[in-house]
Amino acid sequence: MSLQPSPCLQTGEAAAAPQTEVGSCPARPGGRIPVKCRQRNRFIPVFLAGTALLSAASLVYLGIDWGKMLSRVPDIGVVFWDLAHLDFANMDLVFSSLVETISIAVLSLLYSLVLGVVFGMLAARNVFRLPVLSVVTQSFFTFLRAVPTPVWVLLMLVCLGMGPEAGVAGLCVHTTAFFTKSFAQSFESIPDGTIEALEVTGASRLSIFCNAILPAAFSQIVAWAGMRLETNFSECAILGMVGAGGIGYVISNSLQGYDYGTAGVAILLVFAVAYAIERLFVRIKRRFNQ
Repeated sequence: MSLQPSPCLQTGEAAAAPQTEVGSCPARPGGRIPVKCRQRNRFIPVFLAGTALLSAASLVYLGIDWGKMLSRVPDIGVVFWDLAHLDFANMDLVFSSLVETISIAVLSLLYSLVLGVVFGMLAARNVFRLPVLSVVTQSFFTFLRAVPTPVWVLLMLVCLGMGPEAGVAGLCVHTTAFFTKSFAQSFESIPDGTIEALEVTGASRLSIFCNAILPAAFSQIVAWAGMRLETNFSECAILGMVGAGGIGYVISNSLQGYDYGTAGVAILLVFAVAYAIERLFVRIKRRFNQ
C-alpha cells in the first residue's frame, strides 16, 4: 500500500503552486491573487448609476425649492437657540407626561414579549416541526410588520379613542410582529443535536421548548427586548403628537404655542431617558456574557 503525502506537508513548487482560479477571478502568474475582480465589480458602477438616477428623478418629482430651503437654514440655529433657553415652570406637566410615555413603552414591551415568545414558538421551524404552521405565522406577522407603527396607532385611536390606551395597543401590534420574527430566528439558532437528544428521551415539544430552547435563547431575547424598549420609547415621543398621550403631546403643544423653553426641557428629558435605557441594557447584556 503506497502512502500519498499530505497536501499540507508538500514543499517546493507543489506547495507554492497557486490555484488556477479563486472564485471567478483567475490567479495571476507567480501565485499572485488579484484583489479586484472585474467580473464581480461590474455591479458597483451599475448600482451607483442606478442610485444617482433614482435620486435625480426623486428631486425632479418633489420639486424642492433649494433657494427657499437655503434661505431658511439660519432659522434652524434660531430655533435651537430658543430651545436652549430651558423653562422649568411647567416641570410638573413635563414630568407626568414623561412618566406616562415610559409607562406606555414598558407596558407595550411586556405584553409584546409574552405574545412574541408564543408566536415565535409557532413561527420557528424547529419547535413543532410543522412547515405549514411556520409559513402561515411568519406571513401573517410580516404583513403586520409592513404597516408602520403610526398607522396602527391611528387605527387604535379610531377604535379606542384618544389617550394612552391607543398608544399601548398600537405599539403592541408592531412590537409583537417584530418579536415574532426575532425570537423565531433565535429559537432556530439552537443546535438540532440538542433538540434531537431530548426527543430521544421522550420529552414533549412544549417541554423541549421550555427547558432547552427558551433558556438557550434567553440572552438573545434580552438583547432584542432592550433594543425594542429604546425604539418604543422613541416612538412614544412621536406618537404623542398624534393624540396617543405622553410627552410627545407636550412637545407638540409647546412648539405650536411657541413655548420653546418647555419644549426644550421635554426634548432634553427624552434624550436623557433614551440614553439611560441604552446604557442599562448594555450592562445587562454584559452580565449575561460573563
